[in-house]
Amino acid sequence: MSEEKVKVGAYSGHREEEVPRKIVVHEREIDVVEILKRWIAEGLEDRTIKRFFKVKGSDGAVHEIYCDEWKMEWFLRG
Repeated sequence: MSEEKVKVGAYSGHREEEVPRKIVVHEREIDVVEILKRWIAEGLEDRTIKRFFKVKGSDGAVHEIYCDEWKMEWFLRG
């Protein structure tokens, strides 16, 4: 599965957990209309933590994005 580094506009709620609100892919902004699923994956060997979100975008497509908490960068899978 390919991965692409993207920019994500996020909102930190009262628990300071970031929730994606906007994805910027190839300079095109896509609003997050709905969060369909979220989960956390932890690497066994390197102990990395990735927070995944499956979201419905304003473009009508479903996108799977994640934040690599060690790098503090967002990626689009697809």
